[in-house]
Amino acid sequence: MKTIQWSSNGKVRLIDQTRLPEAEIYLELDDYRQVAAAIKEMQVRGAPAIGVAAAYGVALGVLKLDTSHKNELVERLQEIGREIVATRPTAVNLSWAVERMLRVAKRQDTVPQIKEALLAEAQRMEAEDEEVNRRLGRYGASLIEDGSTILTHCNAGALATVAYGTALGIIRAAWEEGKRFQVYAAETRPRLQGMRLTAWELVREGIPVTIIADTMVGHFLRRGHIRCAIVGADRIAANGDVANKIGTYNIAVLAKENDIPFYVAAPTSTVDLDTPHGDLIPIEERPHQEVTHIGGLRIAPEGAKVANPAFDVTPHRYVTAIVTEGGIIRAPYQEGLRQVVGAALPFRGGG
Repeated sequence: MKTIQWSSNGKVRLIDQTRLPEAEIYLELDDYRQVAAAIKEMQVRGAPAIGVAAAYGVALGVLKLDTSHKNELVERLQEIGREIVATRPTAVNLSWAVERMLRVAKRQDTVPQIKEALLAEAQRMEAEDEEVNRRLGRYGASLIEDGSTILTHCNAGALATVAYGTALGIIRAAWEEGKRFQVYAAETRPRLQGMRLTAWELVREGIPVTIIADTMVGHFLRRGHIRCAIVGADRIAANGDVANKIGTYNIAVLAKENDIPFYVAAPTSTVDLDTPHGDLIPIEERPHQEVTHIGGLRIAPEGAKVANPAFDVTPHRYVTAIVTEGGIIRAPYQEGLRQVVGAALPFRGGG
């Protein structure tokens, strides 16, 4: 299954994750505004996946521009990029993808060359995503013990990437190696990505999965039912602080209290060396209806105030290791993250 791809008819094809698990519906988008809306409404979600979506959004926007002037095209590309990045400010993959596309555009001489190069670069990013995740998965599989029980939160699987997944990529890789285990998937309120998406992926793979409410995590950690926790990330600061789906911090603290390893899986594109620590990561505030309603039905009383931050930040002291396509990094994180990002730059269009 591919979450997002360029179709033969010149459109971006993606699975509508808001319809899962009830229906497997694919959308075909031919305008960058549609791509931006799909990111905003979480029809496509997960840091790596929306990074590729951002690249395709830029390509779509530029392909439709009617100008013969390179400078005008580049200026419009930057405007399109800003619109896309603003849809979900916490995930650094959006700005990473837009900046990568901008570098490609500036290296070309003519408008036709820019348009051709941008589409090729977005397709390259789509293709490399699965390779990156499979490499990450192979490294992380060494952390999984045969017969263990793994806790995960939100969805960091194939649906959060182009294919294969990050946290679930590790789980997949370990399963492919012949290890046998079970997974506890925290439901992940308010949008229930763990229950709707992670469980859906694992059931399809034949990997045993048990859904638990977010409030049950401490109970199962304390009673020794869980051997390790693995989550994804939307941004990793230079010091190893991790922004991930709201509720991750709770799990990390409880895991440390109960001497359970807490692992973070993310590609180097999610590492933000320009952000020194997690307190500087912007936290997206989502619509209040996500909390007050389930399936369109209001469950909260009128007049009650609502807060709905989409992410929280886990300080690096709670993180046992960070798994990237460049290897497993342990504290102190600053130098290790710098090294893997530097090594990835030539492969991932850096410089």
